[in-house]
Amino acid sequence: MEEAKKRFLMIKARHKETYEQALNQGKVDIQMQKLCSFVAETKKYYTSSCCSGRIVLLEKKSDKKIDSYFHRKWHRTITKKELLEGFNEKVEGDLWFKVDSFILHIGTDSIENAQKIIMTMKEAGVKRGGIILAEKGKVILEIIGTDSMSFPVKKKGKKMFENKYLEKILGEANKILERNYTRLEKLENKFEKNLE
Repeated sequence: MEEAKKRFLMIKARHKETYEQALNQGKVDIQMQKLCSFVAETKKYYTSSCCSGRIVLLEKKSDKKIDSYFHRKWHRTITKKELLEGFNEKVEGDLWFKVDSFILHIGTDSIENAQKIIMTMKEAGVKRGGIILAEKGKVILEIIGTDSMSFPVKKKGKKMFENKYLEKILGEANKILERNYTRLEKLENKFEKNLE
């Protein structure tokens, strides 16, 4: 067996083991489990990381990523009560309300296999994605949904909006997240048809 093929099989086995451990520990988003479990069982692909999409209250103490903290995080639609509890709590920095779309990293061993992923992604109506690493025997793709929202709700701990405004926005945020999950399901169905 050639060296690149051996290397790919080792990487795939390692990622499958890591994924199964995360799954057993309840660390894989429910909406991603079927898709990632399917990819893990294919011969030519593996997942290296994933997130199904989420609603977030993110505290930023500076513009650096290292100074940002999840004040609240939900991988599902949420209630007004949940949002307002997080919003009304004291924070030191700026607080952002965000809806993040799904993100998925898939590994394979050739450009040809990567192109199959890109074609499948487009068939599913997912517009953002492509190859982020290409080495002999190791190609990594990143696939990202486009359903998102992001804006500041507190500046230096001071509210920029009243609760009622946030309540209105929440309805839209939940719709965006639901749309994101529908797109993810479509991607999963196309993967099951096109990948082996």
